[in-house]
Amino acid sequence: MTTNPPASQDPLQQLRTEFRGHLERFYAQLKLAPPYDSVEKALQQLTTALKALPPGEQARIAANPTLRWQQFADAFAASGLSKKHRGIIAGLARNRAALDLPDEYDHLLKLFST
Repeated sequence: MTTNPPASQDPLQQLRTEFRGHLERFYAQLKLAPPYDSVEKALQQLTTALKALPPGEQARIAANPTLRWQQFADAFAASGLSKKHRGIIAGLARNRAALDLPDEYDHLLKLFST
């Protein structure tokens, strides 16, 4: 289940906040300490990518779950997070049902199998 921040919030800030929450949940559910420097780098990657877009496109991404998760996965990969804990997470992802993460998180998990 994905919760959407209030629509009145700036799309860029909304996406950053949502992404941070997803990263926190991802690592918590996997029972791993998040690589904090890389998490911050992922947030910066997302911010940079979104700032390059016009406000209307930012709002469109914020309103569309598929586009949001595409941006999140791109920032996750670009930041190097998909290389941290790679062996551990790839092993955990083999038993996907045991992870207790919503299906949307497959956008991140698939980065560990490629």
